[in-house]
Amino acid sequence: MKKDDCIFCRIANGEIPSNTVYEDEYFRAILDLSPAAKGHTLILPKDHFDDLFDADEAVLERLLKTAQKIGAGMKKYLNCDGINVVQNNGAAAGQTVRHLHVHLIPRYEGDGQMVTWKQNASDPEEQKKIAAGIADAV
Repeated sequence: MKKDDCIFCRIANGEIPSNTVYEDEYFRAILDLSPAAKGHTLILPKDHFDDLFDADEAVLERLLKTAQKIGAGMKKYLNCDGINVVQNNGAAAGQTVRHLHVHLIPRYEGDGQMVTWKQNASDPEEQKKIAAGIADAV
């Protein structure tokens, strides 16, 4: 299932040209046009899913295996020291295109490009309450 008005559906299905680094029957992986680092790659499912919560288990399993395969190729070719695997869900989390995708960002020692967040203090009792609430919701 593809959405005609989704740019990532159009790229994933070859309707819009891209610098493709990998393709199979389920995914197309392309170089990001605004890379955080040289080789920054996006893995796009060919079927449309809004986000992680819209995709079925089989798609998610294949997606992570594909990320592993491409990441290994990136490490070999780019000789990077590490790779960030980033997947955002919803605008508040930084998702700018409503189509499930994974970023693979090559990282090098001292490159100064960290995926970071502000670390906050936590209250042990509040942590117990939150953990129990999430566990119940799952």
